Amino acid sequence: MLNMELFGTNVFNDAVMKERLPKNTYKALRKTIDEGLALDPAVAEVVANAMKDWAIEKGATHYTHWFQPMTGFTAEKHDSFISPTADGRVIMEFSGKELIKGEPDASSFPSGGIRVTFEARGYTAWDATSPAFLKEDESGVVLCIPTAFCAYTGEALDKKTPLLRSMEALSKQAVRILRLFGNTTSKRVISTVGPEQEYFLIDKKFYEKRLDLMLTGRTLFGAPAPKGQEMEDHYFGSINERISVFMKDLNTELWKLGIPAKTQHKEVAPAQYEIAPIFETSNIATDHNQLVMDSLKKVAVRHGLVCLLHEKPFAGINGSGKHNNWSMSTDDGLNLLDPGYTPHDNAQFLTFLMAVVKAVDEYADLLRVAAANPGNDHRLGANEAPPAIVSIFLGEQLSDIMDQLGNGGPKSSIQGGPLTIGVTTLPPLPKDSTDRNRTSPFAFTGNKFEFRMVPSSLSISGPNVVLNTIVAEILSQIADRLEQAVDFTTELQALLKEIVTQHKRIVFDGNNYSEEWVQEAERRGLPNIRSTVEAIPVLISDKAITLYEKHGVLSRTELHSRYEIFLEQYAKHINIEAQTMIQIGKRQILPAVVKYTTELAQSIQMIKAVASSMPASAQEETLKEVSWALASFKEKLGVLERLTAEAKSITDAYEQGVFYRDVVFTAMNALRADGDRLEALVDAACWPLPTYSEMLFIL
Repeated sequence: MLNMELFGTNVFNDAVMKERLPKNTYKALRKTIDEGLALDPAVAEVVANAMKDWAIEKGATHYTHWFQPMTGFTAEKHDSFISPTADGRVIMEFSGKELIKGEPDASSFPSGGIRVTFEARGYTAWDATSPAFLKEDESGVVLCIPTAFCAYTGEALDKKTPLLRSMEALSKQAVRILRLFGNTTSKRVISTVGPEQEYFLIDKKFYEKRLDLMLTGRTLFGAPAPKGQEMEDHYFGSINERISVFMKDLNTELWKLGIPAKTQHKEVAPAQYEIAPIFETSNIATDHNQLVMDSLKKVAVRHGLVCLLHEKPFAGINGSGKHNNWSMSTDDGLNLLDPGYTPHDNAQFLTFLMAVVKAVDEYADLLRVAAANPGNDHRLGANEAPPAIVSIFLGEQLSDIMDQLGNGGPKSSIQGGPLTIGVTTLPPLPKDSTDRNRTSPFAFTGNKFEFRMVPSSLSISGPNVVLNTIVAEILSQIADRLEQAVDFTTELQALLKEIVTQHKRIVFDGNNYSEEWVQEAERRGLPNIRSTVEAIPVLISDKAITLYEKHGVLSRTELHSRYEIFLEQYAKHINIEAQTMIQIGKRQILPAVVKYTTELAQSIQMIKAVASSMPASAQEETLKEVSWALASFKEKLGVLERLTAEAKSITDAYEQGVFYRDVVFTAMNALRADGDRLEALVDAACWPLPTYSEMLFIL
């Protein structure tokens, strides 16, 4: 059972600060957190001392500036609290300066040319809006201070800095809209996020025998199991005891970190699961999601399991995504995307709703690149995840209101009413005003939008930077126009009708998996960006640079650096997969199949030596089939080796990425087909790799 006092025990949260800080210090720090005011160094000094005392009481000996470089993972360098004294002893110290600033080597992280090898200096800066926390394991306890990471030149080298900038941009423009509607009390608007995290669990003993899983996160070879997900019996199924014990341990870890993990269940594919938290601000939700992914891996190992976060660890069954539930709320608790009971009368809601519609239509390509990575290329458009075409699902009620807006003004709202099931002992249920659409990339779900394209292994910072920034831009356009209006109501009605007319093409409530929608989307002029490599150049388009620079989220230099980083990461990712396939093929599959064919040949010889009249046709046919498949496998192995060498010689980053996607990846698929065919032919006792049947169904 959850001890209610357990939640947040490892977090330097508001309750701890209120208890341990002098009142003036606490109030000053809250102003920094709540209003974005600059932090006084004297305040930092007092906070640092209180934070140190709290951490030491909890068993901490070291602290670290915890940051999120462009690797997509988190980084930390541990320093102890000890400081030598003149008498040869030590005291425990932690200064405001140490709290505020750290100095990791900026040239050792991806920088896209912002930092080179001989220019190493970079800084981590304390993010007071995300609470410090303690990480504890068998090695001890470490105080983790969430920080931003920037170069000596001031450019962002991390995921957090652009997110914080985008949150400020959104707040600034959204408050302008609120003022126009007469709201004089709300001071800030905060984007909120609830990210659903999908993942796989397999037994550790199988993972350790799969070089592909260890090095790339996915199986590069593997014939389908006789059973997959076709019986539809895994989703929401009964959770077995071993997994339940893991989940209990995981929840304990997350709750101590103040992470409001709420929902857990089996997902569609065998061995696949999901965990979802309650909504938090975008910044804290992003930090917490990184900790969720880290905790999933750490806790799994304790239970003899391994957590796989790759988007497609197993071919032929559903992969994993991360549904990014996004909304906007005021600092005094008003959800700006809550339609209320009569949304047709809620002009403020309709304004924010139409701003999102216009933003998604005009910047669909930026949303697409925010959901792009090599793993997601296996999922998008594969009828297990939304297509690569960005569209919006509004549902029956809001689509009807949108039509009314386009025809002169909304007069009514479709209501759900009661749902009668037809069994007298069951109570009537309040029926929602609209159904849900699991095939939509960007779906309205009551009081938020669910961005369903996000990859499971990706930091949610990128998608939320885009959402915050593009909506901020459209809100700024709306505010510019309404602030100059002679008649506010008339101008607002005209503006909303204009948005409907110009951007209704992005709204689609049907089956996004259908081929008919792909054709219809093309007729509507919606972009269909099918791969990561295609998506990345959007970052350095004039449109993107203008947008990000206008709102101070990313500079031209920072955007170009991300363009270089993402292309380089893509090429390296595919190259590692190709090299891993080559090594498995040469050192595991080839020797195993050669051994099996040798045994077959010897068996045939022995049969014929005993009695030439005895039939050996079955063995001979099997030997022939395996030998031909082995010859094809060996040939394709050589092709892949040659092509990976050729790819490395390409100097242009984009051209290299295209070559890896179109040529190397095609060769990898061809090699896999032969490898999987061999798995189906070779004696199970000889096959060197754990099979899908073992990994997916033995826990």
